[in-house]
Amino acid sequence: MQLTNTIHFRNLQGDLFGGLTAAIVSLPLALAFGVASGAGPAAGLYGAVCVGLFAALFGGTPTLISEPTGPMTVVMTAIVSSMIASNPENGLAMAFTVVMLAGVFQILFGIFKLGKYITLMPYSVISGFMSGIGVILILLQIAPFLGQSSPKGGVLGMVQALPELLSKINLAETSLGCMTLAIIFLIPSKYKRFAPPQLVALVVVTIVSLVFFGDDNIRRIGEITMGLPTLQMPTFQASQITVMVINGVMLGMLGCIDTLLTAVIADSLTRTEHKSDKELIGQGIGNIVSGLCGGLPGAGATMGTVVNIQTGAQTALSGITRALILLVVVLWGSSLTQSIPMAVLAGIALKVGIDILDWSFLKRAHQVSLKGALIMYGVMFLTVFVDLIIAVGVGVFIANILTIERLSHFQSQDVKTITDADDAIVLNDEEKALFDQANGRVVLFYLSGPMIFGVSKAIAREHSAMADSDVLILDISDVPMLGVTASLAIENAIKDAYEQGRKILIVGASGKVKRRLEKLGVLNFVSREHWFMNRAEALSRALALVDTYAVSGSNTQQSQ
Repeated sequence: MQLTNTIHFRNLQGDLFGGLTAAIVSLPLALAFGVASGAGPAAGLYGAVCVGLFAALFGGTPTLISEPTGPMTVVMTAIVSSMIASNPENGLAMAFTVVMLAGVFQILFGIFKLGKYITLMPYSVISGFMSGIGVILILLQIAPFLGQSSPKGGVLGMVQALPELLSKINLAETSLGCMTLAIIFLIPSKYKRFAPPQLVALVVVTIVSLVFFGDDNIRRIGEITMGLPTLQMPTFQASQITVMVINGVMLGMLGCIDTLLTAVIADSLTRTEHKSDKELIGQGIGNIVSGLCGGLPGAGATMGTVVNIQTGAQTALSGITRALILLVVVLWGSSLTQSIPMAVLAGIALKVGIDILDWSFLKRAHQVSLKGALIMYGVMFLTVFVDLIIAVGVGVFIANILTIERLSHFQSQDVKTITDADDAIVLNDEEKALFDQANGRVVLFYLSGPMIFGVSKAIAREHSAMADSDVLILDISDVPMLGVTASLAIENAIKDAYEQGRKILIVGASGKVKRRLEKLGVLNFVSREHWFMNRAEALSRALALVDTYAVSGSNTQQSQ
């Protein structure tokens, strides 16, 4: 496969330094996410190496840093626990298979060019979804932060077990976790660029734990099996295939959203434009390889990407450098990581959860839009306590229904039945004069704007209220798009007019709108000579038809 990220060496120093700095930022997060997921710290490191390397090689955003992220870890945690519960012997292998499936779906999304649609959802839904994930990550870290094993049952199990956890708090480990948070929060911003707070906390608190709590019962990472990973061949269980596929789609979609949102941030910092579909293909390849190597799923990481760019990176060489540095840790760094306390990693992950919360929108959502705030909090609640897919699906559905209702209301105001030269629409002097001559015998049915399905009721209402007339002019000059439901409503209006013996003229139909009407069979009711591109010409023809009616009417009276 052809590499999509052009790599050059004209910015070698900036790319190498950016990759080194990003690796330093990634190391503690990879270990923390690996432990948090239940797959182990090595899985976090393998995920950071595999996703980071292949996304850099094949992706569409040169400066993007890809690795296990908080949202992906939250979903992976649920997948690991459910797979192991259903099949203790092969559950972990099945969870890694789900990671591979997620990668396959991401590649398919990229091939079918769905990248531009994946993030096309209301911000209130994205905000509620991401904040919900942040809450989940925080809740899942409470037990290890307090020095205890995580209870079963996920988020609900954690909430139910909270009183017992607090009553059995391990003060030594909790103090280490608090120290970790204090260092991360209190390091001055001017030093963060040179000394990532997570790494400083990891090193300092680990040393403190060895010096002051060496003999206490402190839970530590322990020895990590380093070296090249054992390949995890795809493993399926017949009864779990549907669940695995659904989880794969969910994980793949989340990775796409997470990545493309980060890519937008990278664009704003570098004044460039990423290639969404290529990025999804690169992410998919990275996740397939990560699953094969027993690694966590990954996505574009905001923190690593921003640090990478700020330290001078311009090409994918920085992402490759970062992955190779982490690979050295994976192969030969076991002795450096085995003494890290679990509470330290819990503190690091806890801070990530706090950062994921959309504090800016949470504080002012009710001021911006009450409906938007209700959607956000509803999605957040469903994400935490029900299911991520259901949360997004319900949120997008409600938000879209409200948007369609609002648009339909505005568009309905542009559906007008006009019987004289009033001010309902702007007519030029010639058109007004022609309209006045018609003496109410011509009805102008005027439509404007995109005719979505929500406007169909307004079309039906207006055509039902039409006054008696001889000629109906359907003016769609200002209609750029005609939906199926609105098309059928227009067809009904034309049929009714035809059955009542009226002549029908159509103005302004062109392009796709004209083809849509022709496919509906409107030519059966409106002859070709009654299609016009100019409203004045249509009015002139309508007057001629009105005169014909008048002549025929008077002849009828004379014969009587």
